Amino acid sequence: MKLFGSSGIRGITNKEVTTDLALKVGLALGKTKRSAVVGRDPRIAGEMIEHAIISGLLSAGCDVVRIGMVSTPTLAYATKDYDCGVMITASHNPAEYVGIKLWNPDGMAFDSSQQEEIEDCIEKEDFEPVSWDKIGNVSEDANAIRQHTNMILQNVKRSSKRVIIDCGCGAGSTITPYVLRKMGCEVITLNSQPDGYFPARNPEPNDANLTLLKTAVKEFGADIGIAQDGDADRMMAIDEKGEFITGDEMLALFARHECNEGAKIVVPVDTSMMVDDALPGSTVIRTRVGDVYVAEEIKRCNADIGGEPSGSWIFPKISYCPDGIFASAKIMELIESRTLSELKEELPHYPTYRGTVKCDNERKAHVMEVVHSKLEKCGNISDIDGIRVEMDNGWVLVRPSGTEPKIRITVEAREGADRLFSMAENIIKEALN
Repeated sequence: MKLFGSSGIRGITNKEVTTDLALKVGLALGKTKRSAVVGRDPRIAGEMIEHAIISGLLSAGCDVVRIGMVSTPTLAYATKDYDCGVMITASHNPAEYVGIKLWNPDGMAFDSSQQEEIEDCIEKEDFEPVSWDKIGNVSEDANAIRQHTNMILQNVKRSSKRVIIDCGCGAGSTITPYVLRKMGCEVITLNSQPDGYFPARNPEPNDANLTLLKTAVKEFGADIGIAQDGDADRMMAIDEKGEFITGDEMLALFARHECNEGAKIVVPVDTSMMVDDALPGSTVIRTRVGDVYVAEEIKRCNADIGGEPSGSWIFPKISYCPDGIFASAKIMELIESRTLSELKEELPHYPTYRGTVKCDNERKAHVMEVVHSKLEKCGNISDIDGIRVEMDNGWVLVRPSGTEPKIRITVEAREGADRLFSMAENIIKEALN
């Protein structure tokens, strides 16, 4: 039984993720944990799944503390005081999705072996409710947001810049505008009222979804625009000219700001050569795509920073959880003396193409076999995650999404990147036909 993808359990509400599944996750988790803190983002299905998983935890004898609607990094930070944390979220996915993500006290998401234990327990139904007098207690704590806020403010410098924060109607609305204001920023909010239908835009903070924020930055003369996803573990930025800063650029900028020469930086296989070239003397370590895999490698090799171009930035000195609120504060610190567009222009840039091809989960294995047989003729193959081909002039990565029915394509080359992208896309489409 495979329940966990690259970022927890996630799927369509009442189809792939049901109250029955949530109940079983709670029972399986409560088998070995005595205390759990539970939070949720504003999704319509959030409370339904939350109640089910709490019922399972209590039935297994685990004490539960509810902290309400919070960002994922807030929940992860709160987990330090409990045996585990449970976040009900589907992160950047559309409103009809819901999910469950499990956390350790150090802010690390459950690793592969922990996930397998939960899956095995559910498959075998290897759990048994406790007797009536050993049922867990449930209580509430309203201090999680304040504690997370205080931690961030203790680890960043003040800023006087004007910022527009677009929380996308997600859980970041509960904390990010307030953190930035307490830093000294002039804060203008956009889509910062929690709404589980996400009416303003798709929760994913990518270039295509941030048209309104780009316009607002220019109209209000802001120094920066910041956007978050549904649970605020992801964060992206718009410069003062209203232009989107890519994830590779963000990763390079954060690494330059945070790291000294000789630093270790952990990134997934779909990260640009830009990061390597922007930090000469540093060691760039590539992993499977997924913040849990990046976090695992950061912890294993004691790296200085890590992240994913999709918007997840991990600062291990505070947590192994991607923290879009801390990252928002950090980028304000970063632009205090230089504009974001100036910092961006200093980075090396290579033509990069990213795209997806729709593919049912059942057909992914066949498609990837075809991709491997075709691309192995083009260069050196790496299969750490999907199929990555290193060529003299760049690289091609084809990998199945861990959370959606898609196959992702990433291409970077000094020249001819569009041709390489078309080649990879055509191979996938021919395999599907």
